Amino acid sequence: MSTASSSTDRTGAADSIDWLGLSRRCVVAQREIFAAFPDADTRNVYDGFGEGGDHTLVIDRLCEDVVFAELDALAAQGLSFTAISEERGTVRFGSSDSATVVVIDPIDGSLNARRTLPSHSLAIAVADGPSLDSVSFGFVHDFGAGEDFWARRGHGAFLGDHPIAVAPPGGEIFELVGLESAEPSRIAPIIEGLTGHCYRLRVVGSIAITLSWVAAGRLDAMIMARACRSVDAAAAALICREAGGQVGVEGIELAAASLGLDARYRVIAAATGDGLATLRAIQSASSAGSS
Repeated sequence: MSTASSSTDRTGAADSIDWLGLSRRCVVAQREIFAAFPDADTRNVYDGFGEGGDHTLVIDRLCEDVVFAELDALAAQGLSFTAISEERGTVRFGSSDSATVVVIDPIDGSLNARRTLPSHSLAIAVADGPSLDSVSFGFVHDFGAGEDFWARRGHGAFLGDHPIAVAPPGGEIFELVGLESAEPSRIAPIIEGLTGHCYRLRVVGSIAITLSWVAAGRLDAMIMARACRSVDAAAAALICREAGGQVGVEGIELAAASLGLDARYRVIAAATGDGLATLRAIQSASSAGSS
């Protein structure tokens, strides 16, 4: 892991950090945690509420501790940044002048993890500003498939060491769309809106994985029935954009989508601008119908 020289402004030294290596070390440590909690009985133990407002599993806190141990090491070297995590909330490291933000979801897809469904992920994003549009590094590890998706702004997106790209347009109808936040009452108007616009739906249960699958061309698009937080989408949104995809947020521009834990928004993604426009219209109609 590299660090800035003493003459460098440590509040702006985030670009010198091996964020990919850091993220992959967290994956190794988290695998050990999941192995120590191998079944639904051991994973279905709660430890209060996280700062994001949800019940917190013991494995959530342990997986978050892994990431914060790495961040503590960076802070000990003099790097300043703000961490935003689903469980601990907003934590300042070093100088308050630093614009660097590290956004962490230690387990995206906690329900899957609790029920031992394999599709859950670690998501880490690094930004040089306060919005989704300012993310410069994104990492998502799918523990079920054992795959790393990652991207650096301006340098493309990757699955492991191989470049990835969104699926080429296949006509006016999506073949396969990922649907996230799947409470029946919320998804009914979305499904109605998608009728005639797609052939099949997939519900993964992890927003970060679903967005990454759009980036890899496995899904043609993603639509959400419920608002999410930045921790769910920040890393994978960059991955999707760097893979050539289009990412949008309902009602606002990406530059206005705050990374703060109190912000909520519904994210959509598609391979093309036309596809994104179709999803935006469906999402808007579903909101009007439920109001």
